[in-house]
Amino acid sequence: MPPAIQHPAARRTTVFAPRLQALFDDHLGKDLVRLEPDTIGIAGAELSDRILAARKATETERPTFKPLHGRSIPKSEASAGIRTIGQDIREALTHPIPEWTDLSGPWPLTGHMFLRDMVLRDDPYRLRILMSRKLEIDPKLTWTTITVGAALPGRPAPGPHLTHTANLFAGAEGYHDRRYAMGMYRRLAAPVCFTISALVANALWLGSPFDEGVPNRNLLHEALRLLPPSWNLLRNRSPEYPAVDGRIGPGDDVLMLPLLTHRDPALWDAPDEFRPGRWDTLDPDNTPGYMPFGHVSERCWGRHMVMPLAELLLEHVRRTGLVVAPGQRTAEVPLLGLLGVKKIHVGPKSKVRHARD
Repeated sequence: MPPAIQHPAARRTTVFAPRLQALFDDHLGKDLVRLEPDTIGIAGAELSDRILAARKATETERPTFKPLHGRSIPKSEASAGIRTIGQDIREALTHPIPEWTDLSGPWPLTGHMFLRDMVLRDDPYRLRILMSRKLEIDPKLTWTTITVGAALPGRPAPGPHLTHTANLFAGAEGYHDRRYAMGMYRRLAAPVCFTISALVANALWLGSPFDEGVPNRNLLHEALRLLPPSWNLLRNRSPEYPAVDGRIGPGDDVLMLPLLTHRDPALWDAPDEFRPGRWDTLDPDNTPGYMPFGHVSERCWGRHMVMPLAELLLEHVRRTGLVVAPGQRTAEVPLLGLLGVKKIHVGPKSKVRHARD
């Protein structure tokens, strides 16, 4: 018999930042580990359920709606913000991606820039600049950009020429309210662009070229399993946690680790392999240990926005025949808040053949 042809993805190596790799090497398969003198890591599915169900997240633990420059964001305002960005995303989804759109180039940057233009349309530059990936690296630079933008003279008039999210800024009165509105603009819009571009890039790296009959949904859920963008969930020390498990002390913060839970050999067949077919029979909302959007008690607000846009974007990439450069054999996953490959080369086969790491 002729030798089996190896899938191109099998020849790729994902290089995790040393601290991430150490989590795999030292703690994979354990339900609870001590990460620091005052921090417990939780990777067991059953224990994660109990910890996350013990109490609601506080405002400082919420990933998106933490206090903004010392100003609390009440749940009513958070809900209103979700509805606002949701309107912009639903409007973006009504417009199909033109067939001629070329998404070849370095990912996730290319996908991020396309999503920014698709969702935010012609919003003013002082708002669109808040989507810069450079701001993700330096929070101080982010706040400086917001402060300068709020202080600039003039502002756009509210109206349909702006996105619903930009109209929050256009309607703000005074410097402090404009600064707050710009901060909310970034809080609402940036996670959508960052998360979707990272998710599609991760799926491409882990599994492309894809078999024709595999649904985009399966590809994305399997990418979320192996490279969950929200790879950890912090809960500050709280009296509920020692009551759940005596190994947790009263002074211990607790860090849930979906990165490890999603590869637990007790939960998954071939846990390190990209097998989108497993999602033919698994329900992502009811699979033990699977929590790329948080626990069932507090699902991430953005999941219903992320998945439709990610499927739309991935479908276009597949339809236009883009692939990861065969010459790229390694991709780095840095230690950042949003987990994903740092840079992959994507394009038509004829043009990416010689691309390197």
